[in-house]
Amino acid sequence: MNSTNDIPLASAGTRRVDQLLAHYGSSHQNPVNERIHCVAIPLIMQSLIGLLYAASPVLALLFQGASLVYYWRLSAVFLVSMVAISVLMLVIVAALHVKGILLPVCIAVFVLAWIAQFIGHRIEGKKPSFFEDLQYLWIGPLFVLSLLFRKIGLRW
Repeated sequence: MNSTNDIPLASAGTRRVDQLLAHYGSSHQNPVNERIHCVAIPLIMQSLIGLLYAASPVLALLFQGASLVYYWRLSAVFLVSMVAISVLMLVIVAALHVKGILLPVCIAVFVLAWIAQFIGHRIEGKKPSFFEDLQYLWIGPLFVLSLLFRKIGLRW
């Protein structure tokens, strides 16, 4: 174990992003839990951006900017992907805001998606990774992307 943050160390040539994804993946082995996460994580991301935007559009942008800096430090492929996803999420948030339904929709989605996540972990029999380290809240979206990337043969 790595004493600074308890992430299992892999071979010397393994990149940090791969270590984080491997550790995150170790508590997401059950196919049902994995499928739940593939739906719930993007919904949580979307609703969180919406909740922050409802409080202050600047706050939402600052959060997304800080998240992108984190992703930049891990992988260029993930960074580019997350920039595109972030822009799409802001477009969706703006549309919900214009319709006047941003806050109630985001609250409902946020709560229901987290309930789904905890049901998935109950099925898995393992606690969520972010209970160990909050950075796993940012690794979750990369985990979902990594599953997609594997299917299409894209290396991050």
